[in-house]
Amino acid sequence: MSTQVPALLDGLVDDAAVFPPGSAALPDALAAHRRHRTAWYADLVGPLLVPASTVAAGELSGLVDPAEGLVVGVIGDTGIGGLPFALSFLAPDGVTARQVEVAVARRGEDPLSGIAELLRVADSLPDVEAVYAELPLTFGLMGALDALAAARADGMPVAAKFRTGGLAAELFPTPAELAAVICACRARDLPFKLTAGLHQAVRHLDPETGFTHHGYANVLAATLAAAEGDGVGTVAELLTVADPRPLLERTTGRLDGPRPLWVGFGSCSILEPLTDLIRLGLVNGGYDA
Repeated sequence: MSTQVPALLDGLVDDAAVFPPGSAALPDALAAHRRHRTAWYADLVGPLLVPASTVAAGELSGLVDPAEGLVVGVIGDTGIGGLPFALSFLAPDGVTARQVEVAVARRGEDPLSGIAELLRVADSLPDVEAVYAELPLTFGLMGALDALAAARADGMPVAAKFRTGGLAAELFPTPAELAAVICACRARDLPFKLTAGLHQAVRHLDPETGFTHHGYANVLAATLAAAEGDGVGTVAELLTVADPRPLLERTTGRLDGPRPLWVGFGSCSILEPLTDLIRLGLVNGGYDA
């Protein structure tokens, strides 16, 4: 019997192998994803993320056995309007889209019109459990969160998504900015996903780029603090620390419970975050006889 991933980490890491910087070929990503889904750490792994353009081009056809019940997340690189067309290709191959994720605005644009379009389209997406509106951390953010929270209260399966990294410094929110977003989602009971930059468990400086990256263990501890009612200052402090000890103090006593608010993040590697979690003692990497 294999050691189990604790409930707090269930589905934390979506498999973004086909996206940069990993950029795996789709057949290779599918083969690796199948191995992850049958491994002892399978509970850590969310769906395989695939671009809508790849799905709409029919590239999954012939690679998937309809009987295997593949579950994916579709990333709307073709825009909001292209989602229904892309998803129409999945059912014949026996593939289910658990979630769709799409940007609703560029930096500096008002996101409300994009959210309105996404809500219209979401009604026509079959069997999708969650629809993530990717929001820039700029103009109109709080109004956008209000709109998503209102739609969620009306029964729409919508949530928020934010970028925590990228190829430019401005794509990395400061700890204070990310703490404010986490607390704003907490105030609205609005789940959120994160993407980009979360390469390691603990906050660190990448010597190759010179960018300081958020750590996913920092985000986990910060989100737990927010869910328990701590303010922006405490949440930001947890996002800032590079010492894992205060992060472990926040998390180790809560491993058996569900993860509040933060749905998880995409990573082009599953084994890298798993290795860090084992090193921190949050996942037991051994096996029981």
